[in-house]
Amino acid sequence: MHIVSGVERNALARELLQADEDGRISPDFTADYGEGIYSERAQALAARYYGSLGIERSDREGRKVAVRENLEFFGAPHVALLFMPALGDGMRTAGDIGMYAQNFLLSLASRGFAGVPQTMLGLYAGTVRAVLDVPEDLKLLFGISFRTADPAAPVNAFGRTRIPLQQSVVLHSTLAVLDGQ
Repeated sequence: MHIVSGVERNALARELLQADEDGRISPDFTADYGEGIYSERAQALAARYYGSLGIERSDREGRKVAVRENLEFFGAPHVALLFMPALGDGMRTAGDIGMYAQNFLLSLASRGFAGVPQTMLGLYAGTVRAVLDVPEDLKLLFGISFRTADPAAPVNAFGRTRIPLQQSVVLHSTLAVLDGQ
């Protein structure tokens, strides 16, 4: 994990915005949701998110501005960037880093901070590595921008939904577990 703040954070944001403007994406991993349920869920989440900001689907420029806020870390003064070593197919390492990131987010919350996981930052892995002088053998998964929470921010009012557990959990001889028994 590399945590960036202050002057370096600002320089990184400028370089990310320029890379986006130039169309220089450099992901270490695929960013494709494919077709089907996962793509549909991502689109539904995006619709709720943009809706909470008052941005209509037809407002391409408004959506572009909102997306680029990712590259400025949503105004947060700090960003943690999570890299992984290139080991095997990466699945075990990525799983470990996901658990580490969840604990980091919980740790932030316990200290009065709010964190925003941002997979979009992984689209610019080459830019991030170049600015921070990170070796090529470390692959950028995502970032987490963080700061003290702003409960009045419009984005904090949009309804995040979860699918019912029955749609994502397969029970084996534990039928009552989702009923609280």
